[in-house]
Amino acid sequence: MAHKQRTAHETRLSRSLLSVVAVAAALLSGCASHDQLTTGGIPDDYRQRHPIVVAEAEQSVDIPIASTDRRLNIAQRDMIRGFAQNYTSRATGPVYLLTPEGSPNAAAARQLRGQVRAELSARGIASSKIVNSTYAANGAGDAAPIRLTFVGTTAMTSQCGQWPRDMINDFNNQNYYNFGCATQNNLAAQIANPEDLIAPRGMTPIDATRRNAAIKEYRETTSTIEDLSSSSSTF
Repeated sequence: MAHKQRTAHETRLSRSLLSVVAVAAALLSGCASHDQLTTGGIPDDYRQRHPIVVAEAEQSVDIPIASTDRRLNIAQRDMIRGFAQNYTSRATGPVYLLTPEGSPNAAAARQLRGQVRAELSARGIASSKIVNSTYAANGAGDAAPIRLTFVGTTAMTSQCGQWPRDMINDFNNQNYYNFGCATQNNLAAQIANPEDLIAPRGMTPIDATRRNAAIKEYRETTSTIEDLSSSSSTF
């Protein structure tokens, strides 16, 4: 009799253990099954935390100038060319040409300012839109740059490198705040035309010549079902 009672007790204990294991497995499987926007049932999308927005921002490029420079070199001309391409695709306002004052290379920068203006004009920027100015460069070092700037639309994200919460004491099962910010920043920097994020571009006119050539090629080279059936019957 005691043996039967012990067997019944062990059976109930085994069933209880199996129930606990089943509940634990269900909880673990629930945590494991998640999509790309949800972690542990908590919404956590870095694209919403660091959205890409289109706004006005200052675009600038610094052209290093040595105190012995008398003419722009190839690398400096390439930098100006890239700046001009960026300007013509993003802005129509003034371009500010700032030369340093108070630095050892200030005289060389003033001498090269005319060549920089000529290079910008040769790249399609009207001379009336190029504004000469200066900036204090007492603490900028020996090779204070010539700075080109303009204000235009650009795609950008929020400032990265922010850590508002302690990662060690955060048990919300979420990505840390700065997660994904660098990826969003890199994606925004690769967008050639920020207006594409607002609305699509207009369609270009059709190429009638190419369309007719494609239709002709289709008519002359495409096989029909009858052609395929007749060719298969010969084998």
